[in-house]
Amino acid sequence: MPKMKTRRAVAKRFKVTASGKLKRKRQGLRHILEKRSQKSKKRAGQTDYVHASDMKQTMRCLPGY
Repeated sequence: MPKMKTRRAVAKRFKVTASGKLKRKRQGLRHILEKRSQKSKKRAGQTDYVHASDMKQTMRCLPGY
């Protein structure tokens, strides 16, 4: 049986932490920032964790991690 391939798009977007959680960047910080509030822009700059309901699907794309 051949090895399972890692989905490279997922591997570039998520990092596995020491506790096994998946760290991700938030969306919405590329363009059209003038109309957004300062609070929402600050929050978009912070990292976040993948929700528990999405963990199984995301981890399946990262077989080596």
